[in-house]
Amino acid sequence: MAMVIFFVDQNHKNKSLSEILDIKKLMNVDRPIENANGLPNECYTSEEYLEYEKNKIFCDKWTVIGVGSSIPNAGDTKPYNLLGIPLIIVRDKELKIRVFHNVCSHRGFKLIDKPCTLKNVIRCPYHSWSYDLKGNLVATPHIGGLNVHSSDQFEKNWSNLKKVRSKIWMDIIFVNINSNEIEFEEYIKPLEQRWSKFINHEDQKLLVHSKDYGSFDLEVKCNWKFAIENYCESYHLPTIHPELNKVSNINDHYHIQGLPNRFAGQGSEKYEQPVKGNNKFDTFKNWEKNSLKNSEYIALFPNVMIGLHLDLFYVFWLEPLATDKTKEHMHIYYIGEQSANGDKLKELRKENARFWKDVMLEDIKAIEGMQAGRGSPVYNGGNFSPVMDTPTHQFHKWVANSLI
Repeated sequence: MAMVIFFVDQNHKNKSLSEILDIKKLMNVDRPIENANGLPNECYTSEEYLEYEKNKIFCDKWTVIGVGSSIPNAGDTKPYNLLGIPLIIVRDKELKIRVFHNVCSHRGFKLIDKPCTLKNVIRCPYHSWSYDLKGNLVATPHIGGLNVHSSDQFEKNWSNLKKVRSKIWMDIIFVNINSNEIEFEEYIKPLEQRWSKFINHEDQKLLVHSKDYGSFDLEVKCNWKFAIENYCESYHLPTIHPELNKVSNINDHYHIQGLPNRFAGQGSEKYEQPVKGNNKFDTFKNWEKNSLKNSEYIALFPNVMIGLHLDLFYVFWLEPLATDKTKEHMHIYYIGEQSANGDKLKELRKENARFWKDVMLEDIKAIEGMQAGRGSPVYNGGNFSPVMDTPTHQFHKWVANSLI
């Protein structure tokens, strides 16, 4: 019998960060804003860097993978691929959302390929090993031989589905793949404290997802980070959103830097509620009376952008697909069932959804333009306006420090 020898190609081993990019350039990001540079080009163009980023950013941190309203009923199940890591999101019979690794414990077969509604179990298509909606292994057909479905030599509890650390906040599904981040309550506390003058925990329970005009997806040809960078600042309003700038001028905006460094963004002091005839959406009850015109747009690192208004809340989260390809998911919520799904406000919801989609479509020109520019070998990561770019610089610093 001939012997076959396999050689490992050392060019395809996992490289260290210093082999992928110049660490000095990365450290320049953490300088004071007036003499800092932005993230190096490799952070937007290198596949090797993306593999490194997958672990240090998307697996080490609290990362968004969806919203609860996309699986509203018991048994609703969705697969999700996080840069090659197969996951399952499922709502169990007690309506709790759970996240598991999408792989059978038996022979590693991928369990769920497309969204579905399950009755009782997650069944592997390969050998029919089955798990209940809490991830417990409940059936092992023929494991002890033909028509022998159990074995004294096999302990089922060792082969349950592997849970992913997860948390639901404002209907947003967060996961921490590597189970090494701080407790979610501590992670989200600075933002909740900031927003306590607008909403409290009781207000959060009033949010209802709009079923008719409450969601849309966009695919963009750029790295996911550009969407966050653009969202953080209002500097681009006059050029990218000229019509919006007429209503909510750049001078009406203020910057938000959440400390500790977990979020950043902007706010407006000139928000006007959408109106059609005499119809308006219901509003939060505990919103401070002296802030009725305020709205805030915050990027919660790494990959979700949220908008809080007196009468609506949206979640705009990013699904990284490749170094230069991202899927954006928009979900809109209102206060109470009538505002979210009642017939009386249907046309107002339609116009509101169209408004936000138009705004996001305008941003595509900006973020895809930045991706195209990163092909320049002389670009040094860019510079920042000490006045207008503080939230964007904060995001760059968060990425750099997370990597190092």
